[in-house]
Amino acid sequence: MAEPPLKPVLQKPPGYRDPNFPAAQSGFRPPSRKPVLPPSFHQRKGESRFCRVCCCSFCVFLSVLILLVVTGSMVFYFLFDPKFPGFHVQSIRMSRFNVTKKPDGTYLDAAMTTRLEVKNPNVKMTYYYSDTEFDVSVGEGGDETPAGTTVVTGFTMGKQSTTSLKVETKASNMLVADDVGNRLRTGHRSKTLAVNVEARTKLGLGVAGMKIGRVAVTVKCDGITMKQLDGGDMPKCVINMLKWLNIH
Repeated sequence: MAEPPLKPVLQKPPGYRDPNFPAAQSGFRPPSRKPVLPPSFHQRKGESRFCRVCCCSFCVFLSVLILLVVTGSMVFYFLFDPKFPGFHVQSIRMSRFNVTKKPDGTYLDAAMTTRLEVKNPNVKMTYYYSDTEFDVSVGEGGDETPAGTTVVTGFTMGKQSTTSLKVETKASNMLVADDVGNRLRTGHRSKTLAVNVEARTKLGLGVAGMKIGRVAVTVKCDGITMKQLDGGDMPKCVINMLKWLNIH
């Protein structure tokens, strides 16, 4: 009897795994594939080199600039020995100070003259002041009340010189609270009334015949009393520059 024909052996396709032999036991692991990135994610070598050159050039330029500024400042300091100007309150004279209570409220009527002494202690430098705006007030804290505003014409201070500024201010029919008016009147009579002076100007510097740009300056003289001045005291004012630098 003839034997049945043999069936052809089927070839296993590539990557075929026999379910009877897990991959962990057979030791076969599929090769890892790197993710394919779009061309925009591949940085060109030329661009990378250009960025590094730019960063290095900027760092070198910034370092040289800082070094020049520091060196120039040190040379300027040792050559000219700069000092800040000084402001002191010389005197305060109140030619009129009336607190009047009327049916519709309490009013302040005042006229005063304040004298400030300004000093330039520098041997090699000149100071230039632009027009200076003065605000004068009386009282402290919640009792502080405006007592007039005026402007003093700009002036120049030579080397190691002293200047006296005359500041005249007036306040007419200034409405105040009744209790504040009473405290202002009492302080004026006892010469303990606080007077506050604020000056805003621009200060320029003259060195070796050259003028250097002006910077905004605020001068504050707070809490000055007649009793202090009568005792021979000349309170020193605070100079504020660049909005954060206070010079006492």
